[in-house]
Amino acid sequence: MDDLKGIHMISEISSNSNPVIKYACSLSRAKARAEHGQHFIEGEKLVREAGESGIRLTHVFAEDRSVAALYEERCEHVFTVPRHVMEKMCESRTPQHICAIADTPKQKEQGSFEGSGFVVALDAVQDPGNVGTIIRSADAFGAACVLLGQGCADPFSGKVLRASMGSVYHLPILQTADLHRSLSESREEGFQLICGHLKGTTDLKLRSDRAVIVIGNEGNGVSDRVAELCDLYRIPMKGKAESLNASAAASILIYIFAKEIGS
Repeated sequence: MDDLKGIHMISEISSNSNPVIKYACSLSRAKARAEHGQHFIEGEKLVREAGESGIRLTHVFAEDRSVAALYEERCEHVFTVPRHVMEKMCESRTPQHICAIADTPKQKEQGSFEGSGFVVALDAVQDPGNVGTIIRSADAFGAACVLLGQGCADPFSGKVLRASMGSVYHLPILQTADLHRSLSESREEGFQLICGHLKGTTDLKLRSDRAVIVIGNEGNGVSDRVAELCDLYRIPMKGKAESLNASAAASILIYIFAKEIGS
């Protein structure tokens, strides 16, 4: 996007066919996000959270010039756009009055985890809403990072970003091509591996001040190979529901064990 470089000023875009708008729309695709190292942000809270977290905003779009002016000194390209252009760029049915293009934080291949505390690992969690909500819970309860195995939803897709409510910018998001290997290495380094499982015990105790909480796929749960590495924990339930949504179960697991680690 070198052709989009320019001086810091507010410009107006009124057409959906403008190349800047087409570029913004292209970032709804994972391939384009990976190719350009950028992602698209919708809404005032996410734009603000990204900026305050040190993420570089390269383009800001606002319907109101007074809102656009707030970013004039902080962003190279600031535009005012009419409603129909805002709706063209955004996935939400009723988008807010501001959106942006931002550089995507570098997602490092997982190495050794350092220090004490807990990590949240996702084993092929595919639903973007679940991934975003789990990242938000991990952030809320003080996780050191979130580790994504193969098959997980892109953490910088629009749906994940909105579900995370900005938490994706608050803690490292790591990726691994081989979750089983990464977890094996973590266990050798002294991390206790815990996963939710229907065959688990309801009375699992922590043996370490370092733990990895593993969350499984929506339909199949944690894979058998990964489960073999873990201590299995079953959430006590008194009602008739046999299981919980992945993000609901994850939030409960994170709360229970983060509380123990922090006590």
